[in-house]
Amino acid sequence: MTRTQEIETRLRKAFDPSELIVRDDSESHRGHSGFQEGGESHFHVVIRSPAFQGQSRISNHRAVHSALGADLMGRIHALSLDLGA
Repeated sequence: MTRTQEIETRLRKAFDPSELIVRDDSESHRGHSGFQEGGESHFHVVIRSPAFQGQSRISNHRAVHSALGADLMGRIHALSLDLGA
């Protein structure tokens, strides 16, 4: 399973999102710190879920990091999040 698939699977399970987009942005970071040949080091995630309703931005980010888990987060160099209810 790719990291992209792992991210999608874990986020779907944790948040039952109405919208989920996981984009591998690694190629746009070629030559920068953390870039890995073959990609899957830099990601942008758009997720819409009622679970984020009424929560602070920091709480939502923490919830996503927790859902992904330390093992997967340790294999990702950069993760940008666009979260909403």
